[in-house]
Amino acid sequence: MIEINKLTKFYYTISDVSSMFKINDSTLRYWETEFALLKPKKNRKGDRRYTKEDILIVDKIYMLLKEKGFTIKGANEELKAIVSSEKANQKALKKLSHIKKELIKIQEQL
Repeated sequence: MIEINKLTKFYYTISDVSSMFKINDSTLRYWETEFALLKPKKNRKGDRRYTKEDILIVDKIYMLLKEKGFTIKGANEELKAIVSSEKANQKALKKLSHIKKELIKIQEQL
């Protein structure tokens, strides 16, 4: 699993990312066609520029396909479920943080 804190650049090339995961560039390009969530930006020349978020998606895809043995179809479904769950968790954390701030305000008024 890639540690997001160790990623220091804004953008990474396809070669950078493929070497992180020890896979071929062509594998990453194939994954782009199979996984709608993996869409790195491209510059004017067409070179891919992977962000930290893109790399986290690649990490999840790699884990599902290479470590857990999912098929492409199964990994795609699981990836969508994981991302959906993470978004729901982030939303819940944001609400809880807001509630905590409000409770602190109320406590200070007492």
